[in-house]
Amino acid sequence: MIFRKKKDRFSELLLQISNNLLEAGKFFDDFQINEETMKDFSARVKEYETAGDHFVHEMIKELNRAFITPIEREDILALTMSMDDVLDGFEESSALLEMYNITSPTPHMDDFVKMLRKCVTEINRAIELLSENQLIKIRKHAIQIKAIETNCDELLRTAIKELFALEKDPIKIIQYKEIYETLEEIADNCQSVANTLETIIMKNA
Repeated sequence: MIFRKKKDRFSELLLQISNNLLEAGKFFDDFQINEETMKDFSARVKEYETAGDHFVHEMIKELNRAFITPIEREDILALTMSMDDVLDGFEESSALLEMYNITSPTPHMDDFVKMLRKCVTEINRAIELLSENQLIKIRKHAIQIKAIETNCDELLRTAIKELFALEKDPIKIIQYKEIYETLEEIADNCQSVANTLETIIMKNA
């Protein structure tokens, strides 16, 4: 059945989720963190996460009352939840930065965030194509997401290796390592979105 040309409620909600995720990724990348702005930064990211939870709740309500869905309801739910996991990762990262008072992110943290912004941009475009029933075109975006995730894996190894080689403060080692791993986990969740998109292509193209 797949999504019709006229937007149905499911495609509208998926777009709202992906648009909110994209805005969160842009905000996370663009925001200039310092001691004065840290609390505002964390609070704003939390607002995106709260909005995402609302969209997820609406999607679950729609799935529960719908007799027929444009694609399998399990795939809609998996896509919804995997995008929400990405957003939760941004919120968790911002909370860690505030909790550990990291007001000067390292270059590796900046690199992670820039790559994650690229990931959510690819996700957003893929969801737009899904709503337009252009399934085959989604594949290139899924492939790109996976390529970025591989780069994030490599960045994590580099960041942790340098951290243990150069940092002498054991507390900072613990804090920075946790933040690096949390940021890389966001990339893993982006890959889960890509995997779900490829499953949808396989079943419906």
